Amino acid sequence: MYETVTLETGVGDSLTDITDQVRSAVKKSGVQSGVCYLVVPHTTAAVTINSGLDPSTPQDIVADVRRLVPTRTDFQHIVDTPSDAAAHIKASLIGNSETVLIENGDLVFGHSQSLLFFDFDGPRQRRVMVKIIAG
Repeated sequence: MYETVTLETGVGDSLTDITDQVRSAVKKSGVQSGVCYLVVPHTTAAVTINSGLDPSTPQDIVADVRRLVPTRTDFQHIVDTPSDAAAHIKASLIGNSETVLIENGDLVFGHSQSLLFFDFDGPRQRRVMVKIIAG
């Protein structure tokens, strides 16, 4: 089964929990045991797995990724804007895909894990492609 999760992101860098949307796709698929692949088809966005328990976690992650890759004017690739160049680097560091196991018709996570969509160049309408395979 294939489904697309869509979301609207805020200005600049943002981290959005998409666990519920992906869980819904898994339930809709009827797959009881298998694999869920997530792919982000954007060069300025990413997906990761991290804590969904503390509401401050996204703020800390966003702040430190900004610290690691600040927007600068000395990037070599600045076809669009310096923030776009920084977004390309951030997306490469975080990654555009995740794989999550499915058992008993649900995603298999650790106690505090969630799926988090990272946008580095918002506001935008974004997509996450979700492929669910039984097995």
